[in-house]
Amino acid sequence: MPAYISRPITALGAHKVTTAEIVDDIRAHHYDHPRLNALVRAVTGCGVQTRYFSRSLDVGTVAGEAGIADRVRADFEDALDLSQEAALAALAASGLAPTDLDAIVTTHTTGWAVPNLDISLMTRLGMRPSARSLAVTTAACTGGAKCLIRASEMAAARPGSKVLVVAAEILSTVYHHSDSGIESMIYKALFGDSAAAAVVSDTPLGPGFTVEDSFEYTLPGTSERLAGRIEADGIHFDATKQGRNSSGEVLPVLRDWLGPRSTDFAVIHPGSPRIIDDTAALLGLDPQAARHSTDTLTDEGNLGGVSVLRVLERTHGEPPAAGARGTMVAYGPGFTTAALHGHWHA
Repeated sequence: MPAYISRPITALGAHKVTTAEIVDDIRAHHYDHPRLNALVRAVTGCGVQTRYFSRSLDVGTVAGEAGIADRVRADFEDALDLSQEAALAALAASGLAPTDLDAIVTTHTTGWAVPNLDISLMTRLGMRPSARSLAVTTAACTGGAKCLIRASEMAAARPGSKVLVVAAEILSTVYHHSDSGIESMIYKALFGDSAAAAVVSDTPLGPGFTVEDSFEYTLPGTSERLAGRIEADGIHFDATKQGRNSSGEVLPVLRDWLGPRSTDFAVIHPGSPRIIDDTAALLGLDPQAARHSTDTLTDEGNLGGVSVLRVLERTHGEPPAAGARGTMVAYGPGFTTAALHGHWHA
């Protein structure tokens, strides 16, 4: 049974930060780094010109010296606020009230909280107490795609259900000057803060992506390639060079899953310019067809689990033709992949 995704709505952090500002901050804190010029080249070459943080660059919970307690508290407060904003906008766009929802599926990786985003949002939004909930808490960049998969399964299992999907990541919380390696410097510039929401149902709430099939894959023996690390000063994100290139190892498996099915439009996680280009090429598409992913990376950065929802929102701005075949692909720590295939419903 197909599942229909409503038009996602994204809420970005309030503070626009340019790459030039990131570079200035790195120069100020690492002026004596032996590879400073190489770090700057890596940062300016990551494909991001601007990103949005929920708090300004100079506060303690971003580029300052705040500890894990303050960082986690600020992270979840901001994630919840942005999630509420995105959810209410997505519901209004679909003509729904919170009490119309039968379930909520959320993803949030950058901050710890009990209860998590799902229960907190149910309370904030005023959803029915009998609504089902599921929190996907450590999926990171695959979170949005995995939530759409879980929501599609829920909608299929209980016909007539309307499932709210919300992704939120405050990735500025992993901005640490104690991390001075080149990978960490890249992530200072690559990540942005945001939340996005959409409704999944077994009947359309408007034009959009219709899910017909899904795919999840964990590349064996890769848990250390992209991973989180907890220290006294907060959550850190570590990546090896092999980790940044792991998507190439998954592409043949993704090709086998798709088989003879064609792709006319793509929603590709904007993890890096190379990830976008390589995935588009696998799908038989040129760079122009992946422009919504590239534009998201350039203008807003890698938004973690929010990214595919943001790219799908951009796709609505230039909608494919009715019946066009589409594929959504996201990659994340583990090394994990989540993908959906279907068509555009008009």
